[in-house]
Amino acid sequence: MATKSTSRRAAGFRCSECGWTTAKWVGRCGECQAWGSVAEVGDAPARTTAATAVTPAPRIGDVDVTRAAARPTGVGEFDRVLGGGLVPGSVVLVAGEPGVGKSTLLLDVAARAARSGAAVLYVSGEESAAQVRGRAERIDAIADTLYLASETDLATVLGHVEARSPDLLVVDSVQTVASAEIEGQAGNVSQVREVAASLIRAAKQRGMAVLLVGHVTKDGSIAGPRVLEHLVDVVVQFEGDRHSRLRLVRAVKNRYGPTDEVGCFDLSDIGIVGLPDPSGLFLTRRDLAVAGTCVTVTLEGRRPLVAEVQALVAPSTLPSPRRTSSGLDASRLAMIIAVLDKRAGAPVGSRDIFAATVGGVRLTEPAADLAIVCAVASSVIDRPLATDVIALGEVGLAGEVRRVTGLQRRLAEAARLGFRHALVPPGSLDGGASLPDGIRTHEVADVPRAIEAMGRLAGPRASDTRAVASV
Repeated sequence: MATKSTSRRAAGFRCSECGWTTAKWVGRCGECQAWGSVAEVGDAPARTTAATAVTPAPRIGDVDVTRAAARPTGVGEFDRVLGGGLVPGSVVLVAGEPGVGKSTLLLDVAARAARSGAAVLYVSGEESAAQVRGRAERIDAIADTLYLASETDLATVLGHVEARSPDLLVVDSVQTVASAEIEGQAGNVSQVREVAASLIRAAKQRGMAVLLVGHVTKDGSIAGPRVLEHLVDVVVQFEGDRHSRLRLVRAVKNRYGPTDEVGCFDLSDIGIVGLPDPSGLFLTRRDLAVAGTCVTVTLEGRRPLVAEVQALVAPSTLPSPRRTSSGLDASRLAMIIAVLDKRAGAPVGSRDIFAATVGGVRLTEPAADLAIVCAVASSVIDRPLATDVIALGEVGLAGEVRRVTGLQRRLAEAARLGFRHALVPPGSLDGGASLPDGIRTHEVADVPRAIEAMGRLAGPRASDTRAVASV
C-alpha cells in the first residue's frame, strides 16, 4: 500500500547568526563558529513551486538604470560614504555605540531630505516624540514634510508608512520594534529578522529608502543575527571616542558604491557637522616647535588625514617602566621602543614613555611607525623637529624602514598644508612617480638613518639632555 506524501519536513536546529542548519543540537555553529547560537526551529513548509503566470524577464540592456541613481541627502560627508547618496528602495543599516551621534546625524539627514521636497517619516522607538522634537529644535531640523512617530509595534509602523507614503523612512532603532505575530521580546533574533524583512519588503515595493539604526555589542560588532547585515543593502559603522568631538563614518558593506570612503564629522552642542577638511583637528599649533612631536599622514580608506604623534620620555622610578599610549596600538608602540633600544642604541629601556595622538584620531596602520620613532627620539634628545617635517614609513623588527601604500596622496596632502620635508622609505618614488610641488623627500633606509636625518632637520637643543648615541 502506497504511503501518503507529506508536504512538511522534520524540525531541525538552526544557527541564529548565519542560518546554518543541523539535524541535532550542537553547542557551537559548524559554519560561523558562534557559541550558543543554535536553536530548534519548527516544521518548515514544502518548497515553493513555480508560479503559473509571470512577466517575462527583460533583456539586461532594457533595464532602467535611473531607478538605481543615488539622490544626495544634503550631508556631503554622509553622501561620500554612501557612494553619492540614498538609492530609492535601498535599506541602510547605521550601527554604532550609544551616544556616538547616530540619531543626531539621521535626524539632520531626514530634515535636509524633507526641505528638498521629499516626504520623510521618522519613527523613534527609544525616545518619545517630545524628546525627538527637542533635539530637532536644537539642531535646526524642523521641516514641513518631516513626520514623527514614537512607535514600537511593527504593524503600527507599517500603518504609518501606508498613511504617509514617505520617500524616506528612518527607524531608530530596529532592535526596539517588535511584531505581535512573532514570539519573544523586541530585539531577539526572531523579532529583528521579522522587522528587517518587513521593512525591506516595504522599501522594495514602494521605492522608499530606509535608514535603520542598529545597536552594537560590547565588542563593537552589530547586535542581532548576522543575517541582518546580509539582508540590507548598505552597512555603515559609526566610530568615535565619546570624549572627543571627532566622529568617523565608514561603510562596511555597500551595494551601490565603494567601501573605502570615510566621512568625518564634528559633534558639538548644536548638532553634527561634516568636516570636508578635518586635518586641522589632529594638529596642534605649528608656530612653535616642541620636542617629542612628529607629524604623519594616515589613510582612512582613500582619504589622507594629517595627524600628529606626541611622545614624552621621562626617567622612571619604578622597576618596570610605564608604557602608556592613547590613540596608538600599545603592542605596536612596545615593538618600536624595543627596536629603538636594540637597533639605534636609544636609552629608552629604563624610562617611562607616554605616547598619544592629537584630536582623538586613532592611528592603526603601520605607516605611522616612523613618526612614532621620530617623536620618541625627539623627546629623548630634547630637540624638536622643524614644524614643516612629516614622517612616513613602516618599521620592521630589524630596524628597516619599509614602503607604504598611497605615498603620492599622502605627500600631496602634506604639501597642501604647508609641509616642506618628508622622511620616506628608500625607493618610494621609483617607477616615474612625480613629487608634489613644494615638498622635498629624505629617504631613510633604517631607524639609525632616520634619527640621523631627524637630527639634521631638528631645531636647537631645548635643554642639556644627553643625545641619543647614534645621532
